[in-house]
Amino acid sequence: ANLVLHQTVERIHVGKKYGDIPRGIFVVRGENVVLLGEIDLEKESDTPLQQVSIEEILEEQRVEQQAKQESEKLKVQALKERGLSVPRADTQ
Repeated sequence: ANLVLHQTVERIHVGKKYGDIPRGIFVVRGENVVLLGEIDLEKESDTPLQQVSIEEILEEQRVEQQAKQESEKLKVQALKERGLSVPRADTQ
């Protein structure tokens, strides 16, 4: 079954920080649903996470993704230098 959610929020986690982005109404096709649950607000307040602004969490996410890409480039380069084949995700 398809889901129609209202007052939805996208939460982005980076390290011990998080930011919430209000998304409003959200439609989810049934075959894409794996797990759905409600947040327990009492338990959520006990977490050691720090809430930051949307701009700050998006910048933190961008920096984290760049670091992962750089790490992946270094790994691929090291494999090539050793004569090993490098699997490619984009096979176009």
